[in-house]
Amino acid sequence: MVQTFSAKDISLEELERFFNLQLVEDEDFFREWQDDLPEITDLQKQLLDQVKAGYFNLIKKTPFLEKPINITIVSPILFIGEFYLAPFYIKAETSIEITAEDEGVIVKGNLDTLVLKDQIWLMIIESKRVTFSIEAGLAQIIAYMLANPNPTQPRFGMITTGSTFIFIKLIPGNPARYATSNLLAIRNRGNELYSVLRILKRLIQLAE
Repeated sequence: MVQTFSAKDISLEELERFFNLQLVEDEDFFREWQDDLPEITDLQKQLLDQVKAGYFNLIKKTPFLEKPINITIVSPILFIGEFYLAPFYIKAETSIEITAEDEGVIVKGNLDTLVLKDQIWLMIIESKRVTFSIEAGLAQIIAYMLANPNPTQPRFGMITTGSTFIFIKLIPGNPARYATSNLLAIRNRGNELYSVLRILKRLIQLAE
């Protein structure tokens, strides 16, 4: 009997059981979020400072839902990084399906995240969910990353709540292995959006 799961509802435990997913704690596995990061310009820093200021203005006045997060934080970061320009492209609302044949399991879902060049997944977590945290989207974004048709290249993802950001690396196979970056928070001293943009630029370089 085939079991079908929604990608939005699947848990990390189920991904580990059905798809032999393993967390890698060796720091050398995911060095890409720390090493050889490209520099960003003074103008980009100025614009990111405005994005940070816009975030603090937003949380004073409105419920923190997905659409305001996208408009105020994610879209400006993509614009500042020039990810709307060729050779980059963005897709949304893509259906995915992954199958664990030995387990008789199918995971289906619609990709309500953004995808850059078929290799980078960007997910926004809504505050209206019960768990308003990075953890709320980790299993879901990994399920989407497992569904990528390219069986050899590493895949990268980013989850944001608007106030925090985390990056994910997945290497497919049996086992499929993944690791996460440190948590980057907009309330930290300085402006960690600089690091977010630099990491995005580096991961996209690797996906080319």
